[in-house]
Amino acid sequence: MNIILITACPSGMATTFLAAKRLEQAAQRQGWSAHVEMHGEVAPLQAATAEQIANADLIVVAADHVPAPERFEGKRLFQAPIASALPDPSAFLAQAKREAPIYSAPAASTTSASTAANSAGGKKIVAVTACPTGVAHTFMAAEALAEAGKAMGHAIRVETQGSVGAQDKLTEEEIADADIVVLACDIDVDPSRFAGKRIYRTSTGNALKKPRPTLEAALSEAAIENGSSNVGTANKSVKEKGVYKHLLTGVSFMLPMVVAGGLLIALSFVFGIEAFEQEGTLAAALMQIGGGTAFALMIPVLAGYIAYSIADRPGIAPGMIGGMLAANIGSGFIGGILAGFLAGYVALAVTRYVKLPSSVESLKPILIIPLVASLVTGLTMIYVIGEPVAALLNALTSFLESMGSTNAVLLGILLGAMMCFDLGGPVNKAAYTFGVGLLASETYGPMAAIMAAGMVPAIGMGIASFVARNKFSAPEREAGKASFVLGLCFISEGAIPFAAKDPLRVIPACMVGGALTGALSMLVGAQLMAPHGGIFVLLIPNAITPVLLYLGAIVAGSLVTGLSYAFIKRDAAQVALAT
Repeated sequence: MNIILITACPSGMATTFLAAKRLEQAAQRQGWSAHVEMHGEVAPLQAATAEQIANADLIVVAADHVPAPERFEGKRLFQAPIASALPDPSAFLAQAKREAPIYSAPAASTTSASTAANSAGGKKIVAVTACPTGVAHTFMAAEALAEAGKAMGHAIRVETQGSVGAQDKLTEEEIADADIVVLACDIDVDPSRFAGKRIYRTSTGNALKKPRPTLEAALSEAAIENGSSNVGTANKSVKEKGVYKHLLTGVSFMLPMVVAGGLLIALSFVFGIEAFEQEGTLAAALMQIGGGTAFALMIPVLAGYIAYSIADRPGIAPGMIGGMLAANIGSGFIGGILAGFLAGYVALAVTRYVKLPSSVESLKPILIIPLVASLVTGLTMIYVIGEPVAALLNALTSFLESMGSTNAVLLGILLGAMMCFDLGGPVNKAAYTFGVGLLASETYGPMAAIMAAGMVPAIGMGIASFVARNKFSAPEREAGKASFVLGLCFISEGAIPFAAKDPLRVIPACMVGGALTGALSMLVGAQLMAPHGGIFVLLIPNAITPVLLYLGAIVAGSLVTGLSYAFIKRDAAQVALAT
């Protein structure tokens, strides 16, 4: 028996892919030949050909609507919501075979999606998503925008600029043909290729949580920007156009340096905690690469890319110089942040307000701006803010190292609750940046508490969806499985689908569990060398110490979050099966 399986979920979140795979496996078990057509962002669309449709004995649609329905005129077609297919795909297919009627396409729906996008007011939209770590928000926001755009009848293409670079990169032709450009970015991205296009800027959080309102606002508010600067800021919040974005840009570029350096230092400890002191050994070489080089570059890279976010390329040199001075003076990440902002705004001021004859104007970016901005930043760091900030950082480090168990627990509670408050938002990133910055001062305790607490929300939602299965719909249970895995990887955003539906219960449950985990991590003196990777950092010996107590802290907080939410959650509405 030849069948065509079509799956589509309006909210995305991989349900389209999961339903397609489960239905395909169920069809294969029955000996059926199936072509799968998935309408989502997880896998490319492979639309059924006219020949495949002609040879099909049955069309099975697990979606709220039939895509391009005119294709199936006169065929046996069964349609039901995608949630109906997930609990028992074999029974779903049996019902489809038994009950599918001869299909007649609605008269009002005889135009394809692409035709609708072109003739019924649909627009051509291109978008870019980018978050500081480039792991979760980047791709989830891209999927949400793509699904919302299709549902609204627009032709949309989304480029993700994640931790592995640009994926699904927009072509010059696609940009040229686009009616508007949506930049859902928490870090600075190069806007020059969109010069002359109407641009709308927002955050990845807005795009993820409110994709349809985001696109509606983009269609009405997008404006042409000057390619040389980030003007057209009427549609940007203070957070998106101010210090928050500049700081996160610096952190995003610094993060790979911190992760690599921390893991290399941990590898040197495999040979013994003090083995690196023996010159010429492999342990000494690993420490030199990780601690002597990668960690030494942390603060200059942080400062340089903060300045880059503010003043573009002319800010990089003075920013890195100021960051290196901050590191040498001992003012650490606080000094590096101040140096980055100082260098960036000085470079920006020179760019905008220093007017030169046209014959020497070309020297500004390579001579005048680096010289003036580096001189101002360097002298200010040396004579004004460097020493006071160094003293402040030393006092902070001494306090963290000498604080008693009560203060440690209180700090862990605070950091843990912050990590779970907005699941990757500004408060979460503030706590994370604090922990990463302290790594340069060889203070590893807060970072351990931060990563442990950040794993709790997503793991907790996975636990809740398993413990109280009757309170969750089938798609929510599938999302719970994905959330559990994301939590193990230290991706708090796995809990966002649950928080978006039930924030008044999910967020408090996550914060309680995260606060407990943070407190326990600080109480047992856990230390973490690398600021990302989740449970898989355990594969590196000595990257986390003590291992068992650290795992216990994560398990305790996750159980508190999962069980408490399972208890307070309301029962799920029953999904009616198609008859």
